[in-house]
Amino acid sequence: MQFVKDLYGELRRWLARRQSCSFYPLNDAHGADRHWQLSGGDPALAVVPEAQQYPRGWYMLEIRMQSDMPMQLGKLYVDYGDGFAEETCFPLAVPAGQLVKRLCYFPRVVQALRFDPSECPATVEFQQFVLARVTSGFAHKAMLRKLAASPYVGADQLRVLKASGINKQEPQESSLWQEYHKLLSPSASADYDTIVARERLEYNPETVANRIKAFTYQPLISIVVPVYNTRPDLLERCIASVRAQHYQNWQLCLADDASTDESVPQILDKAANDEPRINWVRREVNGHICAASNSALGLARGEFIALLDHDDELAPHALLEVVAALQVHTDARIVYSDEDKLGEDGRRCEPHFKPDWNPDLLYAQNFVSHLGVYHADLVRTVGGFRAGFEGSQDYDLLLRCVEMVRPEQVVHIPRVLYHWRATEGSTALDSGEKDYTTAASIAALTDHFRRKGQVVDVSEGIAPNTFRVQHPVPEPQPLVTLLIPTRDGYEILKQCIDSIIDKTTYRNYEILVLNNQSSCEQTLQYFQEISARENVRVVDYDYPFNYSAMNNFGVAQAKGDIVGLVNNDIEVISPEWLDEMVSHVAREEIGCVGAKLYYPNDTVQHAGVVLGLGGVAGHSHKHFPRTDPGYFYRLNLVQNYSAVTAACLLVRKSVFEEVGGLDEENLTIAFNDVDFCLKVREAGYRNLWTPYAELYHHESISRGDDTAPEKAARFQAEINHMRSKWSDVLLIDPAYNRNLTLDYENFSLR
Repeated sequence: MQFVKDLYGELRRWLARRQSCSFYPLNDAHGADRHWQLSGGDPALAVVPEAQQYPRGWYMLEIRMQSDMPMQLGKLYVDYGDGFAEETCFPLAVPAGQLVKRLCYFPRVVQALRFDPSECPATVEFQQFVLARVTSGFAHKAMLRKLAASPYVGADQLRVLKASGINKQEPQESSLWQEYHKLLSPSASADYDTIVARERLEYNPETVANRIKAFTYQPLISIVVPVYNTRPDLLERCIASVRAQHYQNWQLCLADDASTDESVPQILDKAANDEPRINWVRREVNGHICAASNSALGLARGEFIALLDHDDELAPHALLEVVAALQVHTDARIVYSDEDKLGEDGRRCEPHFKPDWNPDLLYAQNFVSHLGVYHADLVRTVGGFRAGFEGSQDYDLLLRCVEMVRPEQVVHIPRVLYHWRATEGSTALDSGEKDYTTAASIAALTDHFRRKGQVVDVSEGIAPNTFRVQHPVPEPQPLVTLLIPTRDGYEILKQCIDSIIDKTTYRNYEILVLNNQSSCEQTLQYFQEISARENVRVVDYDYPFNYSAMNNFGVAQAKGDIVGLVNNDIEVISPEWLDEMVSHVAREEIGCVGAKLYYPNDTVQHAGVVLGLGGVAGHSHKHFPRTDPGYFYRLNLVQNYSAVTAACLLVRKSVFEEVGGLDEENLTIAFNDVDFCLKVREAGYRNLWTPYAELYHHESISRGDDTAPEKAARFQAEINHMRSKWSDVLLIDPAYNRNLTLDYENFSLR
């Protein structure tokens, strides 16, 4: 009861302090008062409060805004005298017509405010925009209520946050505030419906016409569709999606595989009579999907072949974007796009935003899938579709085609161009519906490696319709030198070394402990004990701590052809971890190999590095549960990443030396592994991450205090160096997707 009285009193005081705001345009905005027409890519409004300034403290922001889209992703920028910046903004998602409340904390007197209502052209009407001063007690209770209502915050975590309270000196540094701020980020709130709505606005008739008019190359694209007893309404929608294409130079080639449902040929015949660009053939005998696809392929006259299933749909802009990509990538031979699913109600859902060309991920999962577009000469050269690979005919075709092209001739369009029908019995609805597809895929992969002259073992992966390709460990086993830098830390170091010695099945390795001025008597005694082992050495690095320099020194001392960078707080889980990593690092095309690392609470610490996260780089799927499959099973799949963490990284010594090792001048502590991996990638190697090498990373144990002023300055200098050196590279990670967030490590929508 007392809480209700306190809350009522707080609300009365709040209402007395409410400040109503108005706006004037700063950029790409036209209108007045409450009504604004936003244009361009960065619409912005200056916020004009009744008062001239907002003093330091807590505020509640209230927004109610009508819009022509279901949700707007807005940002409130705050200028404390240093100008507007991303570091001082409050992102928020505003559903049309709904009241949104958001706590804000201003650490200094506010000089100016700017509100960006949208990230794209839109029409908005402000029905309410209020900033009201509140007390820290009210803010504390409000944040706890919001977090308590979230399914992402557990009871134990909530108790910890409640006990931690708000840091009175720097409230924005409190865990409570950070969790609240993260929860209300649009990256967590934005839904796919919003993206779909924006997409419709983007492809307006005038823009589409101007883009097509500018194309200097307008090839005929033949769309190949095998048909068999398709549900009539879905077949009609499939054909209609082709006829609705913005780009008009297409041919639709359909082959009916002797359907027993007579409505099917009737639909095809009517479509061909209505539209001369539609051609079809009826097979007299049912030959299954590969034979039917080849019959449809026989009708094709186009320079490129697009593959479409008989109950799926193309986005209206699908061929437009394909031809737009061909204007830039004039030598492209394979083009693929992102995709989503169509539910029974016709609603689009489950978008799959894919990486750019990622060969090792392809061996674990046919992520290319739809929309797949191939140069016609390439398809005919490899012989079209092969009988015996039904259920995996597209995968088999792709594997044979990629053998004939260079990596740069495979082009990814990071847009959803294909809608995969999720009907009962389809693999779109349940990847386990068609078990025969897994067997056919394994056969296609085995054939692919046989043609390449490689002996591998292909088996079913952890998740449905995924695969594991095991490369052989070279014989004799190459010597691996595991470098473990340490300063004291007896208990954690002993746990690390014991776990390697006791659990590792790979036998030909040496441990090289890099002693950085240890003084603990127990640690020094331990060095003497382990040095007695035949495959353990301890060497002194008697200089100030410099992670990069220490490992460069260690590599120079290494006897192995392969070197492993291993933190002293690593603990082995899977005995075959080193066998797995060596099997990949021994491949001549592979540079760095990373492992799957967990925190002691069995959540993911490292599953590959994504460039651009948090401004420089971050860890994929950080804090996901150990058993979580990840974004489209990526936590279960071997794949290429731009970088992997040096907490457990293997690389051939020759490659390490070729790129000059770690940067000991500019990156003494942070980001040296990311920089190193990027140098390795730049030298022409692929970096790889495997989920089959599992280890614990007791990161919080070995990490020191990062709050000291000198450390903060050093960290900022390393950030600045990375941004300066790799500015363009950090913007778009080919192993990620521009439609996914750079604010969090959870693969949510941007």
